[in-house]
Amino acid sequence: MVAVRKITQQQDLEKAFQIREEVFVIEQEVAPEEEYDEYEDTSTHFLALDADSNPCGTARWRKTDNGIKLERFAVLKKFRGTGIGRLLVSSVLEDIEKNEDQDSIVYMHAQSHAIPFYKKFGFVKEGEEFDEC
Repeated sequence: MVAVRKITQQQDLEKAFQIREEVFVIEQEVAPEEEYDEYEDTSTHFLALDADSNPCGTARWRKTDNGIKLERFAVLKKFRGTGIGRLLVSSVLEDIEKNEDQDSIVYMHAQSHAIPFYKKFGFVKEGEEFDEC
């Protein structure tokens, strides 16, 4: 069974960074200086673990001037299509619901191919497509 937990220890944060390195830096060729930013220490991070406790996905959220921004959702290639992404989004939204002001806007920037996935959670596409990284 897959589990998602909020990251509270540095060793788990390092596992999340390894997943992001694999997915964004290596697979999607995002420059490392673009992937890691000044918000790492102030964001709330999550780690998904497979049935054998192997790290397989990650995500984070943070407060911004515009509301609460969901970011850095990544699932290792061999685990895609298994429901880990859905579990990550659900876990992040549940954490926000429990711990934050319900009047806050929750938003994200998503890759175009992922828009239908996020629509299943009630997100609505706004604005024009743009390039990032």
